[in-house]
Amino acid sequence: MSLLIKRKLKKFLINNVRSISKLRKRQLLQNEDKFEVYNMQPKTCTTKNKIYVWGMADTGALGLATTIKVHKHGTMTVKRFPKRMPFGERFEVIDAAAGYGFSVFAIEPNEENNYYTLYGTGLNTDSQIGYHKLRGETRKPLELLLYPAPIELPKESHDEVHKVVKVSCGRAHTVAITENGVIFTMGNNSYGQCARKIIEDEIYLGSNVIHRIDTKYEIFSNERIIDVTCGQDHTIFLTDDGKLYSCGWSADGQTGLGHYKNQDEPSLIEGDIKNEKIVKVSSKGDCVLALNDKGEVFGFGNSEYNQILLNSDEQQINVPIHLEYLTKMGKIVDIAAGGCFSMVLNENGDVFVWGYGLLGFGPKVDFCKFPKRIPPALFGRNSFNKENRVVSINCGLYQMAAINSDNDLFMWGRNKFGSLGLGHENDQYFPLKSLVGAKVKKILCGVDHSVAICNLFI
Repeated sequence: MSLLIKRKLKKFLINNVRSISKLRKRQLLQNEDKFEVYNMQPKTCTTKNKIYVWGMADTGALGLATTIKVHKHGTMTVKRFPKRMPFGERFEVIDAAAGYGFSVFAIEPNEENNYYTLYGTGLNTDSQIGYHKLRGETRKPLELLLYPAPIELPKESHDEVHKVVKVSCGRAHTVAITENGVIFTMGNNSYGQCARKIIEDEIYLGSNVIHRIDTKYEIFSNERIIDVTCGQDHTIFLTDDGKLYSCGWSADGQTGLGHYKNQDEPSLIEGDIKNEKIVKVSSKGDCVLALNDKGEVFGFGNSEYNQILLNSDEQQINVPIHLEYLTKMGKIVDIAAGGCFSMVLNENGDVFVWGYGLLGFGPKVDFCKFPKRIPPALFGRNSFNKENRVVSINCGLYQMAAINSDNDLFMWGRNKFGSLGLGHENDQYFPLKSLVGAKVKKILCGVDHSVAICNLFI
């Protein structure tokens, strides 16, 4: 066979194959019965609450399982956008708290998670998230956890099951309360903030000490503790009948006990709240605000920037005083006490701020001696959405947050490590909507990161 005939035959075969291929494609396009069908089953998730985190990730506080190589090389890892946390897909989170470089989660205990109810992630230099060790013979205590690990709470009997419903974190200590009223404290106790005796030169790294307090003891006069608030190095307990007990560092009077000494045993706070029913307490630094059932606010602790007393040079208040000047703002329904500022929310959904910092009034205002209202339009209220209003507020040391009736989160203030969730690290001078892709129910602000408990839109 000549070379010319071979070439013509090869060309003929190639053209026929191409024609068959084109014909086949046309048939497939015209006949839907020939399509391959893939039955894609989405992964089911039974948890109601979803957890979003953002800010400093290098400490492990975000619990996103970042590789340990990043930490060893000293590379700063920052999440500027809110990211959905895998931990929240596995466990039903009841409550959460953001400390100084660490986070704690209270979850629904069940057989699948071996009935653990408290998990922690992030810095653990003071055993503020329990005792965790390396595997193997060395068994060295872990100073940093990159993903939430269970915290072993002491039990009185083998079959005892705890269900933590409230949790709060300070600079390096954690306090948890179970639905049965049992209290657990762990971490640094240098000032008595863990409600146990101060031990000189106590070593907290690798400590197994988790202090248990049963409310049946006389320490709380047999009253039931229903909530807890941790300041920087102090702790305040709230009873079911609205009384407050405190312990810890009191150099600025933040325990409200009438002195400036360390307090290692919780004691009853009196002053102007003696005959009041307190429903909420807020404290991120050394200033404390307390709200009663009538919508009145009381304050004590540090007032260096007039966050408690107005027109006064007094900077330390060691007993609660009634903040009468807030009565002009109407009935108060929520409070937030930061490092050097105070914030309240009235029943009309108006937010008032005063003190020092980036308060939400633009770059030219960093100090406000008297409470001033932030324009409601900045939180989404306008002529098309007249009913929109702020329903809750919170804060960190340097940043502020508000959630409106549409479950949108607004944040402003210092944006250290992207802790405002705005997609950048620039300071924010007025409230701006954070980029959380869900309905925000609760926001927890740490010193360099944030945690949000959310529901999905659908």
